[in-house]
Amino acid sequence: MRSDPTDTPETAGTAESPRPAQVGVVVIGYNDSAHVGDAVRSALAQGPAVAEVVAVDDCSTDGSAELLDRLAADEPRLRVVRRSVNSGGCGSPRNAGIDAVTTPYVMFLDSDDVLPPGAVDALLAAAMGAHAEVASGLCVRRELPSGREQPWQAPLYTAHTVLARPAQRPRLVHDTLCVNKLYRTDFLRGHGIRFPEGRFLYEDIVFTARVLAAGPRIALVPDRVYVWHVRRAAEQLSLSLDREHIDNWKARVEACALAYDILLGAGQKELARAARAKFLDHEVRMYARELGLRDAHYRRAWWAHTREYLARYDAADWELNPSAPGRLLARVVLESPEPRDLPRLRELAARPARLLPPYTRTPDGVPVWSPDLPQVTLTPFLTRPTGVLPLVVDAELRPRARASTLRLRLHELYGRVAEAGPREVDVEWQSRDDDRTRGRTTIPLTPCGPESWSAELPVDLAGLGAGTWDLRLTVRFADGAQRDVTAHALAGAGRLRRSAVPSARHGVLLVQPYATHSGALAVRVATGVRGVLQVARGRLRRLLH
Repeated sequence: MRSDPTDTPETAGTAESPRPAQVGVVVIGYNDSAHVGDAVRSALAQGPAVAEVVAVDDCSTDGSAELLDRLAADEPRLRVVRRSVNSGGCGSPRNAGIDAVTTPYVMFLDSDDVLPPGAVDALLAAAMGAHAEVASGLCVRRELPSGREQPWQAPLYTAHTVLARPAQRPRLVHDTLCVNKLYRTDFLRGHGIRFPEGRFLYEDIVFTARVLAAGPRIALVPDRVYVWHVRRAAEQLSLSLDREHIDNWKARVEACALAYDILLGAGQKELARAARAKFLDHEVRMYARELGLRDAHYRRAWWAHTREYLARYDAADWELNPSAPGRLLARVVLESPEPRDLPRLRELAARPARLLPPYTRTPDGVPVWSPDLPQVTLTPFLTRPTGVLPLVVDAELRPRARASTLRLRLHELYGRVAEAGPREVDVEWQSRDDDRTRGRTTIPLTPCGPESWSAELPVDLAGLGAGTWDLRLTVRFADGAQRDVTAHALAGAGRLRRSAVPSARHGVLLVQPYATHSGALAVRVATGVRGVLQVARGRLRRLLH
């Protein structure tokens, strides 16, 4: 039996070169013939460390299984497992893969994603070098067709690290993916760790809780080991992206509740508490940002179901980091029988969070959410560092033929902004397509009344070029603090209307300032006559559809 040499995270040393043919990759798919071949090839391309690829077809009807059979005819490492009945989810085919693999280690890969080169080698070297039951690495979400990438839970994967037990890093509960990890097969089988069967959405959340509950030794690596393809324009959205029906939220709550019970039942109290905190900071904020897109029936159902689950939280759950935006948002939901203040909650759920006015106090001076909800206090904001406060900067973009301008207004927050002394704001526009930045400048903030500071600057819309651009701001203070924020888009009075602007560079610009789902200011720019016509044709297609 392996000894447990340390109670603190270790820095992993250089591992020996892994022995070949140690890993089985389980690829699952259903009616995804357009992508499953790429997924399988990315697994086979990992090299000799991959002894076998087990492709589990969940009773597809689009020719996926036949495609896999053709690939297997030329590749001895590929085995195809056909399920006779569609499971409706991802758990059952993954369990079939766990049963089928013959290798010491196993990984999971979805049919519409890929493994980047070197992923298996990086994870296997870390697992074998640290004698770890689980090795985990960085997953990146790649938006398609733009190719823009965003790392998933990057703070966990900044360096090679070995954890003797999961409780040493409670943030592990935030990485609920199963696909960016390598598992010892006998560890999963020995502990009976499996995915929920059938049509169980968010099966990863439950599976990850079962893994952590078993207390494995874990190796973390900073390498990119998984590319998660996000196809928001797909005819059939992935299960995790299809959030428009209330059953999706109920399934997510069910998975999170079960994960908490699993961790608590295993005696992992710190991880269980962290899982409840993660529900507030991640799940509640993500769905609250989208409430404005839903109808009244959905909102009432979401509100009632969320209140029912939050009622299970105890005092210790609420005391942990009480100024966190997710906790404040959840307290408003819990204390209110009916949906309320949805625009304000949407902004609070943004990342970074924005707490819109009014900034109310009780007669004895206690900061509270509103006069009719005094039990939701905001006193933690009186002592939090300036650099993490949910500051609000209003923004209005005025496209003009001669000189387009951007107007900014920073709001006070219970005296904390004046106390820190706002001096200036860094302004830049970031491309939604490829993370390019344009128009970076710094402008002073000047007082415009007792409760706000303002700035105005020109915007070179032609210099931005075609595409969608997000406004990014950094407010700098006299005491040395700074706060990165996104700007609250002012609406009404024609502020967010589309404008055609003459341009010496492009002939004409079509400019559309708009508020994102979380209320932040962004702008779409089409350049030239061709760009304008593309926008017009796209709008016509949507109207006809």
